[in-house]
Amino acid sequence: MKQSVRTVVFADLTGSTGLFESAGNMIATRLVTRCTQTIGRHLTLAGGQLVKYLGDGVLVLFDNTLAAVEAASRMQEVLREQVPGLPQGGMLGVKTGVERGPVVEHDGDCYGDAVNVAARLSDRAQPGETLIGEAAFDGLPEAQRLACQSLDRITIKGKAEPMRVWRVDWARTAESTLAASFDFNQLLEDRQPIQRIDIQRLDQQTVLYSGEGPLIVGRGEGAGFAVDDPRVSRRHARIEWAGGQCTFTDFSSNGSWVRFAGSSAPVMLRRDSCALYGAGEIGLGAQPEDFTAPTLAFRILGED
Repeated sequence: MKQSVRTVVFADLTGSTGLFESAGNMIATRLVTRCTQTIGRHLTLAGGQLVKYLGDGVLVLFDNTLAAVEAASRMQEVLREQVPGLPQGGMLGVKTGVERGPVVEHDGDCYGDAVNVAARLSDRAQPGETLIGEAAFDGLPEAQRLACQSLDRITIKGKAEPMRVWRVDWARTAESTLAASFDFNQLLEDRQPIQRIDIQRLDQQTVLYSGEGPLIVGRGEGAGFAVDDPRVSRRHARIEWAGGQCTFTDFSSNGSWVRFAGSSAPVMLRRDSCALYGAGEIGLGAQPEDFTAPTLAFRILGED
């Protein structure tokens, strides 16, 4: 657990509900996932520390406020350039909140007033807007502050008093929505589900698609997903697709456990296998009640 003063960026996609209604679950899930991963990658390359994905949102920490605001102000452009496009009438946007302040980082998450304010500002923003709090505004150079539009004081949920907020504008026109950059009709014709498992730990993320080779989890240099913890064996476990089913196989000395979402009782494994489905978490080398256990979050997509 550590505390430091950071700039918090909370980015949230807009329009995903309508996309699911118009394009269907499989196509919408693939597009939303591409968008959130693109946002996370863009903010990380700009100097941010990816904390986590939250559905169709992304939480990132920056040391530099100017880098955070500049990266946030370019996200719509980055999505337009890098993400395959959307069907007519089903457009995604991105809205963002930014604030600076003391943040406590613990167990792959972060907490603090600045985190809460950034999330609330994202809620209040319109598609294509970045709203910044007073501490973030004060952290900008004068030239950038002059380019921000004051919204005076607005009421933020959880704050006793209205707070000063500024807007960083970019073009909020049809140009600021995602333009089609691929043949969507081809996507509609290809409705066969593409199965995959998303795996995340702290700032590490990876995706394993059906048809790809197995993923080795471990402490060794040859591991496809490296976990630097002495309780983890060098070749701790394997995750693989076979016959439309994703399987986790433990090879370790200390064992593993799998807890599925909605289930309180974990599945204990020691040199044994378990089929993965839905979503949940995998603990490596420690008992489930040990909160320090290195833990992977997983989610299966494309299930029948």
